[in-house]
Amino acid sequence: MFTITDKKNYLSQIETEIAHGPYSDDWASLTSFTPPRWFTAAKFGIFIHWGLYSVPAYRNEWYSRNMYIQGTPEYEHHIRTYGPHKDFGYKDFIPLFQTEKFDPDLWAETFAAAGAGYVVPVAEHHDGFQMYESGLSLYNAACMGPKRNILGELKTACEKRGLVLGASTHRAEHHWFMGNGKDFDSDIKEPLSCGDFYWPSEQTQPDHQDLFAKPYPSQEFLEDWLLRTCEIIDRYRPNLLYFDWWIQHEAYKPYLRKIAAYYYNRSAQWGTEPAICYKHDAMAFGSGIVDVERGKFANAKPYPWQTDTAIARNSWCHTTSLDYKSSRELICYLVDVVSKNGNLLLNVGPKADGSFAGEDLSILRDIGDWLAVNGEAVYHTRPWRYAAEGPTVETEGQFSDASAPSYTAQDFRFTAGNGCIYAACLKCPETGRFLIRSLSESADPDKPHFHGIIRDVEALGFDGKPIYYADREGLHITAETVRSNFPVVFKIYVE
Repeated sequence: MFTITDKKNYLSQIETEIAHGPYSDDWASLTSFTPPRWFTAAKFGIFIHWGLYSVPAYRNEWYSRNMYIQGTPEYEHHIRTYGPHKDFGYKDFIPLFQTEKFDPDLWAETFAAAGAGYVVPVAEHHDGFQMYESGLSLYNAACMGPKRNILGELKTACEKRGLVLGASTHRAEHHWFMGNGKDFDSDIKEPLSCGDFYWPSEQTQPDHQDLFAKPYPSQEFLEDWLLRTCEIIDRYRPNLLYFDWWIQHEAYKPYLRKIAAYYYNRSAQWGTEPAICYKHDAMAFGSGIVDVERGKFANAKPYPWQTDTAIARNSWCHTTSLDYKSSRELICYLVDVVSKNGNLLLNVGPKADGSFAGEDLSILRDIGDWLAVNGEAVYHTRPWRYAAEGPTVETEGQFSDASAPSYTAQDFRFTAGNGCIYAACLKCPETGRFLIRSLSESADPDKPHFHGIIRDVEALGFDGKPIYYADREGLHITAETVRSNFPVVFKIYVE
C-alpha cells in the first residue's frame, strides 16, 4: 500500500547517519573507499533496461522524451499508433505495462547460467516510473501497471542463486526529460508539483557539456532525488549503486556526496561490500568505480573499472528493430575488458510482458557456455604483465562500440590466476598453430619479456595435448584439434 514518507524526518535521518560515520560527505573521506572483493572477482554482470518504454518498443528507451519533440520519428509514430498526445500521453502506457510473463526466478536462472555474478536492473529510468515499491511517489510498479514490486522480487530471486543485486537510478535526468511536452497541446501541463508523474519537466535541456549550465534544478527536486536514492538503498540494500549521466553537473555534487556517505555508512552497518559506479568524473577518483558507457580503455588500468554496453547497438531496451551484436563479438569484448582489469556489465532488454527475445537468450547461452569452459581465465583473475598483444588497435573511450573490431590470430589477451598465465586467442587460426610473442625467450636476460619456467600448456575445453616450445620469437603452440568461432584460451602452467 502506498504511504507518503515523512520527507522532513527522512532527511533528518540521512544527516544523522552521515554524522555517525565512518564516512562523511566530503571527497577526502569518501576516497578511503575500497572496491568490493565480490566485484573484482565477478567480472561479468547483467544490466536490465525494462519499463514503460518497453510497451511502445519503438527505436529506443528515450521514447518518453522523443515522443514529445515535434517532428521526430517517435512523435509521428505516437500520433499514428496511439493518437494525439493530449489524449494519449506517456502516462497512458502505465496500464498497458502488465508484465504478465515476468518470472523473477526464471530471470535469475537465465543470468546465472550466462555466467553473470551480479545483476543491475534500472530501478528508475529518466521517465520517472519507479520499478519498485516506494513511499515517495504513487507512480511505481507496485501501485500501478503490473502492481508488482519488480526490484524486490528480483532481489529475492537473485540472492537465492548467489547473484549480487545492484540498482541503477537515472532520476537526475528526469528534471528536463519530458519538458518538450509543454511546447504544444499535450498531457504535460502546468501546474505540476512534486509527486506528479511529469514534474518538473523543465522546457530547457541544459547543455550536458556545461557543468554549470542553467537552469539549475530546484532544492525541492534535488532533495527528492536524494530521498528516492536513499529509499532504494534502505529498502533494497543493493551492493552496487549505478548512476547514469547528469550527476556530474555542479548542482548535484553536494547531494551526491551525501548519498555516497549515507550508502557507505549504511552498508558498514549491514556488513556488506558496496560500490557506486559513476561516469564523466562525477565523483572524486577513488570514491567509487569508474564506468565507461559503451566503450573501454585501450590499456590495462591499476584500478578496477567497468564498462556498460548492450546486446544491441541501437537501443538499451527491447524494440522491434534491434541491431544485435554477435555472441563472438561480446565474448571477445568481455575477454579484452577483463585483461585490462575491468568488468563487463552487459545490458539485456526484456519485452514489455517480461519475456526475452530469442536472440537475447541465444547470446546469453553462448556466453554462458563459453564461460562454463573458460571461466577460470576470467573470474578471480588479475591482469598479467601484459594485457594484450597483436596488431589490432582498440578504440578507447565512451560510445566506441559502433562496430566490431576485426581480430586476427595474432591477437591475444592475458590474465593471471591459479598460479598460471591465461592467453586467449581472439581468432582461432585454421592451421591450429599459435604464436604468443609475449612469452618469448629474450635475447637480453636482463630485460626479458618472460623469464619463468613453462611446465605445461593446456587448451581449455579441448582434448589432446598441445605441442609447444619457446624460443626468441615466442611460445609456439601446435594444437591441431582446436577449432572454434570463439576465443580459445591456453592455460600456461609456470614456475
